Amino acid sequence: MSTSAHLPAESAQAPAGATRTDGTVTDRLVDANRRYASDFDDPGMDARPVLRVAVVACMDARLDLHDALGLDLGDCHTIRNAGGVVTDDVIRSLTISQRALQTRSVVLIHHTGCGLESLTEDFRIDLEMEVGQRPAWAVESFTDVDQDVRQSMQRVRTSPFLLHTDDVRGFVFDVSTGLLREVDPRD
Repeated sequence: MSTSAHLPAESAQAPAGATRTDGTVTDRLVDANRRYASDFDDPGMDARPVLRVAVVACMDARLDLHDALGLDLGDCHTIRNAGGVVTDDVIRSLTISQRALQTRSVVLIHHTGCGLESLTEDFRIDLEMEVGQRPAWAVESFTDVDQDVRQSMQRVRTSPFLLHTDDVRGFVFDVSTGLLREVDPRD
């Protein structure tokens, strides 16, 4: 990607007519969007993914899913969160993806060196001590990435809301090599 969103604020050039006031990261992103939109051609596609697949992955910035999987715009639904964990909200998104938008396959991608491996559920207690309220959500930390992928596959396969649970596969992305390693659901 070659937008100025990747450059320091003082290096980025604001397009004609744009007002840059404080040079925040968000300002750089909005400026990059203006440049993107100036050459944008509506591809004329709808929200249904061409490959009928939903990819659930970690939000880690090192994972460029489209490049890593050889995907183009419109090929898949991408659902990301901390850890790529299958939570109730992921099931919600997958349910809409399958029932309303015709996806059939689910690919789960965790990765090496995930930050959730260094957290515990004590994170929620620490938040409660800091802000006076414990979050309703679980951290979903783990110590064994393969086992966490298996748990995520099981959550998808046993959800009563999902129509298509026969093509659910899980992988670990190696952040050092860029390779996917498939996780056997039976181990």
